[in-house]
Amino acid sequence: MARPAALDPLFAALADPTRRAIVERLLAEGDKTVGEIAKPFRISAPAITRHLQVLENAGLIEKRVERQFRVVRARPEALRPIGSWFERQQRHWSDAFDRLEAVIAAETPKRRKS
Repeated sequence: MARPAALDPLFAALADPTRRAIVERLLAEGDKTVGEIAKPFRISAPAITRHLQVLENAGLIEKRVERQFRVVRARPEALRPIGSWFERQQRHWSDAFDRLEAVIAAETPKRRKS
């Protein structure tokens, strides 16, 4: 189980829509050069570089050099702690609603059949 503090950099990195879009695209389409990543966005190259740095610092992507290109790949395993956290939250709320439903059912008078 991931410690809550370990989730902070992941959630912080994914809080930005541009960074989420970058990660989603890399997961869906595979490795991309920095230029390919930047193409659909209407932001400067330095801004893309800063977004990539945040994602790399959070462990969501990794970069490598191939000839003159910097190639970026998503690290899907870095998302596992978030998935585990969501599963725990879902179980908690599902259990809580089940308990609430049981309390309501116990306190609701039963109607007689006419």
